[in-house]
Amino acid sequence: MSWWLLRTLAAALAALAGALLGQWLLGGTGPLPHTGPALGAGLAVTVLVAVDSLKGRRLMRWLRGSQEAPAPRGRGYWGEMGYRIERVLRLRERELERERGRLEQFLSGIEASPNGVLMLDANDQIDWCNSVAADHFGLDPVRDRRQRVTNLIRSPAFVSHLQAGRFEQPVVLASPLGRATLSVLVRPYGEGAKLVLSQDITEHERADGMRRDFVANVSHEIRTPLTVLSGFVESMASLPLSEAERQRVLQLMRQQTERMQTLVGDLLTLAQLEGSPRPAPDRWTAMDTLLQRLHADAVSLSAGRHVIRFEVEPGYEVAGNPSELASAITNLVTNAVRYTPEEGRIELAWRVRPDQSGELEVRDTGIGIAREHIPRLTERFYRVDGSRSRETGGTGLGLSIVKHVVQRHGGELVVESELGRGSCFRLLLPAPRVRRVRQSADQRASFASEF
Repeated sequence: MSWWLLRTLAAALAALAGALLGQWLLGGTGPLPHTGPALGAGLAVTVLVAVDSLKGRRLMRWLRGSQEAPAPRGRGYWGEMGYRIERVLRLRERELERERGRLEQFLSGIEASPNGVLMLDANDQIDWCNSVAADHFGLDPVRDRRQRVTNLIRSPAFVSHLQAGRFEQPVVLASPLGRATLSVLVRPYGEGAKLVLSQDITEHERADGMRRDFVANVSHEIRTPLTVLSGFVESMASLPLSEAERQRVLQLMRQQTERMQTLVGDLLTLAQLEGSPRPAPDRWTAMDTLLQRLHADAVSLSAGRHVIRFEVEPGYEVAGNPSELASAITNLVTNAVRYTPEEGRIELAWRVRPDQSGELEVRDTGIGIAREHIPRLTERFYRVDGSRSRETGGTGLGLSIVKHVVQRHGGELVVESELGRGSCFRLLLPAPRVRRVRQSADQRASFASEF
């Protein structure tokens, strides 16, 4: 039975009960014989309406409030209505909470993106942005909401790109703070809204620049000896040379050929270092044996022009690639010999530090390096003095090789130098790659006699 019929029946029953009660109490006295039943029925209906209005008022008061407390309960029409309204509201709240959770999860995913995300409405006002976009464009994610984006990002390239409405290609611009180069892509969505995606391409631009410089440097380094060789070949083919002149030309050609071979060898070494996996930590190399060989090479290269001193703490091994370690140390020792004047002093020391990490130090009393050049020493083909480097036979790749080798072994290269007072290069190797081995007394004596 519907609630309308029930309420109608309840009103009729109340009126009948009131009429009977009025008839019993007042009877048929008075000028009108039906006065008692009429008054009783009217009073009963009035009470019923008052109670019904009170229940409706309680429900209305609950609806006007926060609806945090349960809805008014009770039997009848208003109790059922309160229950059903509360149920609908609670279902709606749970659905809104789920939608809010999904939205927060979605925004958290965008927040975790390495790229900047900026949401604009149809009037180009900022709806939302993640922290990366705020950092790229110098925005405040909270304060700058509902602000017109072109009032905050005033780069002419960005403003014209946004106003042109042609978003097929990204636009490259400097960040407002001047700290990065950004690639900005705009994508329309919805009803006039736009999604602005920004990506920091500073490292990419720097890598492209380094790649261009590298190609240019390699071309320059190879072009010079090739030009010399071409000139000598033409001279030998077109000019009558004496035997002494011919031998002199052949010697110069041999020098240029060796220079190109050295350059190609260093380039191949760098390519191999960058393209191969890190050295295994379980392949151990005795530093005693390695440094004995390097000591002999240094003495041979110096040819008695320098005072060479080795101080090596015996009985230690290093985990890594022995040929790479030898290449790095050889480059440091070779540089020390090349740039140290005659009668200068060159020292190579191997020691274990208190934290059990290894330190290999190459120190010289050479010409030294100005402080402003030190951060760039390990760049490929970087030379403090290009003419002097070529005179000594350097390719400009030696320290780059050293840096790659030591980084592949988990260490670092530390450079200290002062003009006119010499330089100090330290290879620091982490403790897990250094271990001590037992040596007999005969082995220690034999090692000490080598130096």
